[in-house]
Amino acid sequence: MTVTVKVLIPAKTAEASQTTQYTASNVTTLIDKFTATNFSASSATLSVNLVTSGDTSGNQNLITKTKTLAAAEVYTFPEIVGQVLMAGGFISTIADTATAVNIRASGREVS
Repeated sequence: MTVTVKVLIPAKTAEASQTTQYTASNVTTLIDKFTATNFSASSATLSVNLVTSGDTSGNQNLITKTKTLAAAEVYTFPEIVGQVLMAGGFISTIADTATAVNIRASGREVS
């Protein structure tokens, strides 16, 4: 068994459409950190899905729904930290605007 510490989602601005951000490809992934920062001057929202292999993003795998981030707020999503993605599972997000929220995630891949 090999454990690799990895940036799962390099820092980027979250899209305003449902977007796959990371897929556990032939590994089991432990999410150690998931951070969102609202860099805009007004509030913005972010939703996060943890999707099982073979499924699609939807209410059945929605972990955080429209988390409101105040202007300049940073949130570390304790409801996502510690979660596990089996092979083929993925992280998907959607923001209410494509110009306000940066995201980044790190964790461990086990193969």
